[in-house]
Amino acid sequence: MSNTTNYQDYKPGLEGVIGGLTSISEINSDTSSLIYRGINVHELAEHASFEETCYLLLNHKLPNKNELESFTKTLRSEYEVPKEIYDALESLPKHIHPMDQVRAAFSLIASHDPDYHKHDHDANIRKAIRIIAKSGTLVANGYRILQGKKPIAPNSRLSVSGNFLYILNDGKEIDTKTEKLFDSSLTLYAEHGYNASTFACRVTVATLSDIYSGIITGIGTLKGPLHGGANEEAMKMLLEIGSVENAEHWIRDALTNKKKVMGFGHREYKNGDSRAFYLTKMAKEIGKDKGNTKWGEIADILEKVMLDEKNLYPNVDFPAAYAYYLLGIPIELYTPIFVMARVSGWSAHAIEQLENNRLIRPKCIYEGPKSVSFEPLMLRK
Repeated sequence: MSNTTNYQDYKPGLEGVIGGLTSISEINSDTSSLIYRGINVHELAEHASFEETCYLLLNHKLPNKNELESFTKTLRSEYEVPKEIYDALESLPKHIHPMDQVRAAFSLIASHDPDYHKHDHDANIRKAIRIIAKSGTLVANGYRILQGKKPIAPNSRLSVSGNFLYILNDGKEIDTKTEKLFDSSLTLYAEHGYNASTFACRVTVATLSDIYSGIITGIGTLKGPLHGGANEEAMKMLLEIGSVENAEHWIRDALTNKKKVMGFGHREYKNGDSRAFYLTKMAKEIGKDKGNTKWGEIADILEKVMLDEKNLYPNVDFPAAYAYYLLGIPIELYTPIFVMARVSGWSAHAIEQLENNRLIRPKCIYEGPKSVSFEPLMLRK
């Protein structure tokens, strides 16, 4: 292949290319800030619930008290998943990755949506609410099925976060602080501009396919370790390091041998991922509460060496990895949890795309041979 510098207009990975207009979120690389509909994500993570964040993304504003009560009531009424979906999931091989399981579940559940044949704005909002509501139930009960357990009925008295943790913990409610940390992480993961999965979702719905197809596309894109799967790989890395005493040797050896260090760097943030700052603080608080500061101490060493040697900061996947581990959440669920959060952002983008739609169809540069003569089959060697 030719050197990319031969093509003035070519940007590998579409880096820096403007793909569209949005009023959903903005990333400011210079200030390392992220806003949803104009509101700083730190304020949302600290002071608002995930439900409020979802309402904001779908409805362009934060809800008042009555609006939040109505929205929450509707969400909770939609937690339940049809038995047919669980039956289908139980038929899948037990070695399947939970992301493939969640993708399959959303493919199946689309036809059970009462608005399956409707594609207007209001119908898409209703679909988005059902998608958000059912995602936590699907992820948690899907994991139970992979463990050979039966699904647990969702608890409509609990928040989206509380219901997920309730199912994951065999029908036991969890403490308020744990729920708040998990809830905040969902808010931090909910939306992030034209990232790979969101752009893929918009490409899908731009063909006038349905919102569920967009969600399924997003899930498939998010599965990759260079996108959503990074949080799983980051925790595997921390477990490989194992101890505070081994941390500096491990990271310096990794850099020397050019090993991939997961959870560091981000194309959009040159001075640190704003989401990581807040989640790091919360993860370390959980570690202190549980009397296990080892992962936070290892993280400190890795962060210092990476900054000194590579000028790279951690991204949100790094603190999320050990925060979830401290909460006892299985590693293979880290990326499906990302789905739980990001379906709200994907839905908002799908709806925005359809409001002023144009088919997304970029050009490419052909580098193959030209003027090749056709050779009949019998003459080919």
